[in-house]
Amino acid sequence: MLSKLFRRKVAMQSDDRAKCVATTIKPVVLIFALCCSFTSNASPEILQLAKSNKLRLPDYSYAGYKHGATDIPLVKKRLVNIQDYGAVADDGRDDSRAILKALEKAHAIEGPVVVMFPRGKYIVSEILPIRRGNIVLRGAGAGDGGTTLFFPRPLRMIDNGESLKELTEYLTKYDKRQKEEHNNINVPFSEYSWSGGFIWIQKEGTRAAPYLEEYDPVIKVITNALQGEAGSRRIEVDNADNISVGDVLELQWLNKDGEKGALIQELYGNTDLKIGSHHWTRPERPLIRQKTEVLSINGNQITISDPLLHTVSSETPAQFAEWEHITEVGIEDLHLSFPEAPSFGHHMEQGYNGVYVTSVFNGWIRNLKITNADSGVLTYNSANLTITDIQSEGTRRGHYAVHTGNVHNVLVKNLMINNPLVHSLTFNTQATKSVFLNAHVFNTPVLDQHAGSNHQNLFDDIHVYITALRDKQNNAYYPLWDGSGAGYWQPGHGRFNTTWNLKVTVLGGADRDEKVTLYGKEEGPEARIVGVSGNRQFAVDYRPTPYMEAINSNMDTVPSLYLWQLQQRLQK
Repeated sequence: MLSKLFRRKVAMQSDDRAKCVATTIKPVVLIFALCCSFTSNASPEILQLAKSNKLRLPDYSYAGYKHGATDIPLVKKRLVNIQDYGAVADDGRDDSRAILKALEKAHAIEGPVVVMFPRGKYIVSEILPIRRGNIVLRGAGAGDGGTTLFFPRPLRMIDNGESLKELTEYLTKYDKRQKEEHNNINVPFSEYSWSGGFIWIQKEGTRAAPYLEEYDPVIKVITNALQGEAGSRRIEVDNADNISVGDVLELQWLNKDGEKGALIQELYGNTDLKIGSHHWTRPERPLIRQKTEVLSINGNQITISDPLLHTVSSETPAQFAEWEHITEVGIEDLHLSFPEAPSFGHHMEQGYNGVYVTSVFNGWIRNLKITNADSGVLTYNSANLTITDIQSEGTRRGHYAVHTGNVHNVLVKNLMINNPLVHSLTFNTQATKSVFLNAHVFNTPVLDQHAGSNHQNLFDDIHVYITALRDKQNNAYYPLWDGSGAGYWQPGHGRFNTTWNLKVTVLGGADRDEKVTLYGKEEGPEARIVGVSGNRQFAVDYRPTPYMEAINSNMDTVPSLYLWQLQQRLQK
């Protein structure tokens, strides 16, 4: 009964939030005022400090499809029905060949295309590729009476390995292994632990993530960036002749100045934390990447679509480079189901992965239920994605529900997690300005900041349900923030990662009058933690020490930083 009440509450809150955001630019202000009730008086002090430039708080409101300023579209053109190519629902036979034929037809049609999956259950034992933009996979809903895609076998059994060849070579070359002596485990990592998916979105010829330097392509630099202030959208370049309005480019910062380089200082500030070697041993590989659109050009001054992550100067120079990508890709209204197969453990996943999104700018995933996955949604090398209304469930222990890595401006909202996972909510390598908004984690929650120069990311209006543990002194605690990841990419995160309005429900393990300590022991510098509350008194032990405000206080005035910042921006 308790779980049903939780789910009902989540559904109601998700509907409210969806109504707040699902609107075009002009009606946004009115709807925010009516249903979100943000007020400027009695707002958190950090907002005033940020406004007066006394403390840095990034503007997260640019995350999401088209920077959150417009609805995800309902594409109605060119429908390709998988049943017209031989797929039959609920007949117990494999539908892979028919679905692949429908996808091949969709790729051959110019312009926007919707591949329709009518209601019923379809069996899929092949990878479903999307290689170009303007393709939407649409089912009839994620719940009862909707569309289920059932994947009986893992990727390890069906993938020929060519698609992840570089990753396989990397794991072999560096002998990456899962070692658990107490469990008699010493085996190579699985490629599918964090890569690949049965719905595989990737522009032909692109790379999801860089592993081996010998595969690094020559960067096609368009122009050098000379001057620009962090938080501004105006940049001076040395030559704008080869740039056009509407271009989507990658702004790159490279650290060529070694272990003490100015860019490392920009990333981590004056910290005593050990900085991993990957920050300076690959000087020809961008350390920070910002994918952005050119909005205007005036001489050698250009305006981009979202604020600069960092200052561009002689000390921290940057460059604009070509970025191969696709746009307007959507996955919606589907139930992705996997069998109750054995789970062999962390880094030994066999590849029961749902959606793999790479090389996408302005895309979306909405209304998915994902059952028994190793990883539900994996994102790489992408920007401006909205991933919304996702349910992750099942009995198997998985790796990720929704993973954000090597991405910029990704918005994950209205996420409900009921299954056991290694990492519940994850910002991974080189993730920037990405947001988890209104997530409810019912099973072993972890706010994972996974090293690799991820920075300026936001956990916003997060609800976690925990069972407190006991330390050697019998004090109640819970390890909530977990800055995991390899040592060569530490610390756990760069400056200005933010947790806003964290709601903690203690289900057991601590008496009503006990204080519970929430730990983040190996994180990163200059974090912001604003608003921690729940059904107990809480202490926060986060290292290194962050800016903290409103611990054990409700955040009724500004329950969501993302939505508040979006309102402020759209009002202008």
